[in-house]
Amino acid sequence: QVHVVESGGGSVQAGGSLRLSCAASGYRARMAWFRQAPGKEREGVAVIYTGGGYTYYADSVKGRFTISQDNAENTVYLQMNSLKPEDTAMYYCAAGKSYGGTWFLASNYAYWGQGTQVTVSS
Repeated sequence: QVHVVESGGGSVQAGGSLRLSCAASGYRARMAWFRQAPGKEREGVAVIYTGGGYTYYADSVKGRFTISQDNAENTVYLQMNSLKPEDTAMYYCAAGKSYGGTWFLASNYAYWGQGTQVTVSS
């Protein structure tokens, strides 16, 4: 069993920064951040493969967001810079025990946090 708990959301003006944290326990092959805005599907934002530290990002956040991990603390971070109003969403941390399957598909992750709200005002 993997337990996942997010923190760090909040409200910020466009151009600002936020850092999300995700504390996880138990074995996981990869950790990802997803987001879901009202009326939209959940979309993958970034993933980190815990073994080698490989990372991938959605095109919409490349160059602005950075995913990282602290193995000693069992924590994954999402540093979000140059935030835009369109980044407003509920952000979820997800853990998967398998390396297989497309990283940005939510169905490939079995363990989810409760979500943390990010609101960016113009």
